Amino acid sequence: HGYLDVASVKGGPRRELEALGLDEAVLARYLGTHPMSGREKSGPLAATADLFEGRPWVLTPTRDTDTEVLNLALELVSHCRAVPVVMDADAHDRAVALVSHMPHLVSSMVAARLENAEESAVRLCGQGIRDVTRIAASDPRMWIDILSANPGPVADLLTDVSADLDETVRALRALQSADEDKRRTGGAGIEDVLRRGNAGQVRVPGKHGTAPRAYETVAVLIDDQPGQLARIFADAGRAGVNIEDVRIEHAAGQQAGLVQLMVEPGAAPVLTEALRERGWALRQ
Repeated sequence: HGYLDVASVKGGPRRELEALGLDEAVLARYLGTHPMSGREKSGPLAATADLFEGRPWVLTPTRDTDTEVLNLALELVSHCRAVPVVMDADAHDRAVALVSHMPHLVSSMVAARLENAEESAVRLCGQGIRDVTRIAASDPRMWIDILSANPGPVADLLTDVSADLDETVRALRALQSADEDKRRTGGAGIEDVLRRGNAGQVRVPGKHGTAPRAYETVAVLIDDQPGQLARIFADAGRAGVNIEDVRIEHAAGQQAGLVQLMVEPGAAPVLTEALRERGWALRQ
């Protein structure tokens, strides 16, 4: 038998076990793991049968880990249809600080700006603010536990973010200046952070963990009625077009929405013509 944990940090638990003075034979049967398939909602009612499917499941063996325990863990990952990823425990903690823990705090900070905002401003919320603040809906108690177990790497990253914020504020203030040279400098500073953002965003893996792909968007206006999405997907299938991704933007104050269908560039004209022929209202 073996012992696995599924905590979202890995270095700390391992060090705590070692500090307890456990027998080496016992430590050899322990393997820290992290199934990276969380959602912003938790609890049994948020469970889904396909929660782990296609998602990374990190395993952090050491050279002392029993091979049988590692094989058992790999078998578990396979049964859950997840993708095993073997990493050093501390490297894992630095990685999740970058791609999960720090972004969660930044999302929360942005969402916190909305708490006391004017209702007239909040009503203007669109897909952009929804994307940025979605994960801020997570349970604070759970995140206090997570961040308490990985404070150093998260603080290091937020120090870098803070430096960028300071520079961006200075650049924006310069844009307010009456001095043309200061405005030019401010514009260059804003462009720098935006371009670095572009460079980082393109490194985010695309569909199925592959390199990011450039898709074209076909936007369809729909009423908020049962069966609308099913009809669109069926019509796309009849046209022989595979929908790579989909996003729905709900219209403010109306029972309608804009369905954005992401397809391969060559398929966009085919899908556009097919949907128009079937009576769908398309938007630019």
